Amino acid sequence: METLSQHLEYLGLCGDDTEAEDQILESLNGILLALTEDKQRSFSLLRESGIFLTLAKILKGNTRCAVKAAQVLSEIAKNEEMKKTCIEADLVLTLIPLLESTDQEMLLHAGRAIGRICYDNRDLQEELVKVGVITSLVRILTDYAESEPLVHVDLLALCNLADFDTAKEALSKTKVAEQLVKQLRRAENHERLEIVFEVLQALAENDVLKMQLVEAGVQEVLSEILLRLQGSSQAEDTCIVKAASDLIVSLLLGDGNCVRMVQLGVIHQLLDLLEKHVESGDISVQHAALSALRNLAIPVVNKVQMLEEGVAERIQALLRSEMPPVQFKLLGTLRMLADGQETLEESFKESQLVQSLHKLLQDDNTSPEVKCNSMSLLCSLLKSGDLRQEIEADKIKETLEQLCSHNNAKVVKEAVTTLQVLRGERPISLPSSP
Repeated sequence: METLSQHLEYLGLCGDDTEAEDQILESLNGILLALTEDKQRSFSLLRESGIFLTLAKILKGNTRCAVKAAQVLSEIAKNEEMKKTCIEADLVLTLIPLLESTDQEMLLHAGRAIGRICYDNRDLQEELVKVGVITSLVRILTDYAESEPLVHVDLLALCNLADFDTAKEALSKTKVAEQLVKQLRRAENHERLEIVFEVLQALAENDVLKMQLVEAGVQEVLSEILLRLQGSSQAEDTCIVKAASDLIVSLLLGDGNCVRMVQLGVIHQLLDLLEKHVESGDISVQHAALSALRNLAIPVVNKVQMLEEGVAERIQALLRSEMPPVQFKLLGTLRMLADGQETLEESFKESQLVQSLHKLLQDDNTSPEVKCNSMSLLCSLLKSGDLRQEIEADKIKETLEQLCSHNNAKVVKEAVTTLQVLRGERPISLPSSP
């Protein structure tokens, strides 16, 4: 501690002397050494010394010693009390210009110091965004994409700032989407994947960024990750699978995004994913893929393209699954596709959809929800003359009559409605069960 006091005293007297750089570096190294030996006593001496103004001068005016000064600050800022002293000395604004450096060591220590000082401080974080730190962060992520330590510090910073709308707006004017997709693809450990996913999930709340992520191919990387982790029972892998699945759903909110994603071929990637996971028991992946499929089928322009690309047939093939939630959502997607699409009649006839629905209705193991969705889809199909003939020829009427005495009130209600549509009658609403 006596040596530390001497170093602090020297820096206080000669810290801004550009001709004493060797001694300044020795004193800064002395502070780092003292911090490793006795943090609490060192912090106490540092607080009393007024060294922070000297550090600010070194950062601003001594290029050779600035890197070491930034390293000292990054170590000091690990302590909660010392963070306050750094803030009072206005050191954040002094550190920010250093993010424009081309020295990787400077970027690393300055980035760590800023991150630690501003951690969990919303006012300071918002100030960072206002003074343009986003541009610096994206530049670092772009220029030093292969530097693991720098990328880690950069992603943590983005993670802390991405919740701000002002940050999202600033990020939407950069090429951050491309860089994040690149980092997602090259991430090799769970910690890195989790950080990238956290940033992506925040950015997916912004429509412009969401589309930029899709155009950068994020859905392809998500699909690769999910297929790679398919069937894994490790808790860490399950967390990643859930994060990837949640992100898929987030990307598909909004008609404009759905149209663009179909144009980019996302629908077949989702179906590939679902086909691989439909029997594996990865519920989060199934939920995400099925929800995404249904969202994609909402815009009218998507229905046409999806039908032309044979999506209906692929969905029907997946009805072989014996998992009620999967069957239920698949039928909901087919119903969404069938809504107002007569370019569909021949496709459904060729794929024997009517016969598949009849089997679901006849099977005692089919859940009430799936039976209801099957009948709802039948009502949509009955609007077509040819499909009506096929339904009548398949003797579905007798099955519907049997379902009118089913023990589930919703099934009974749907069976009565479907029979009325089949007979050409105007459906009469039945009272809901209490």
